[in-house]
Amino acid sequence: MARYYRYRLPPWAREWILICQRCILPIVIFQCIRTLFIPTTFDVLLLGILIGILIAFQLEWI
Repeated sequence: MARYYRYRLPPWAREWILICQRCILPIVIFQCIRTLFIPTTFDVLLLGILIGILIAFQLEWI
């Protein structure tokens, strides 16, 4: 099984990963506030997916 290293990617791909990593936290905060006021099934699922992506970025799985 090959290990994934973000630093072996081409520079343009690393740039996109860094941009996504910077943008995900404000999106999660907005979605959390939206879910608190108008909780629908879709909002809860979307919030769970976004939190999973945020955790993956923080642990550098992505």
